[in-house]
Amino acid sequence: MPRPGPVLARGLRILDAFSADHPALTLSELARRAELPLSTVHRLAGELVGWGALERGADGRFRIGLRLWEVGALAPRGSALRERALPFLEDLSQVTRENVQLAVREGVEVVFVERIAGSGAVPVLTRVGGRFALTATGVGLVLLAHAPPELQEEVLTGPVERYTPHTVTDPRALRGMLADVRVSGYAVSDRQVTDDALSVAAPVHDRRGAVVAAVSLVVRHGTATPLALAPLVRTSARAISRALGA
Repeated sequence: MPRPGPVLARGLRILDAFSADHPALTLSELARRAELPLSTVHRLAGELVGWGALERGADGRFRIGLRLWEVGALAPRGSALRERALPFLEDLSQVTRENVQLAVREGVEVVFVERIAGSGAVPVLTRVGGRFALTATGVGLVLLAHAPPELQEEVLTGPVERYTPHTVTDPRALRGMLADVRVSGYAVSDRQVTDDALSVAAPVHDRRGAVVAAVSLVVRHGTATPLALAPLVRTSARAISRALGA
């Protein structure tokens, strides 16, 4: 695959400077985070504002523009999957009143394409469009368990981030967990991301049987057992799989 040209690559670096922690940036902050000259960022940011990829507020700060969101919404793995899955995710949310999430794998990370927050549910760190490690979340463990062996090795032999004292970082233990996921049909992430959350996730298959996504329930630790949650999550995952095959 050819590498992007210099101008395009610089434009992408500018867009990549934004994050959930830094959604609004001044021109100097943008230049510093993109590691580009101020004059270059000034010129390219103006072009991005003109196209709609960026917006500049009355405070002078730049933010991601709606035009970029419109284009991103056309991504088939996000929009089409979300459209088919949403009725079943809403049903699961209404039945449980807990957090319901839908995610896909992008390389060695999880990308969340939908999240429905339950009334009074435990707070979570995930957000739509956000990325997370494959090794910590329930959906990540499902997607990693069904990923190609070479990708599993890449993840398990690299550094594994620890989020809480309960985060499993030992490669041997993780391999055992992934094997259990393939046998049981669901994954459990118990306080691996936050100290008060339990996640149970199940795979979503396409019409060929390949795992293309994962759905999860996230509840407050101690309020339910994985065995009680697993049938609900697996039923929703199967319903979404059938909808994808329709």
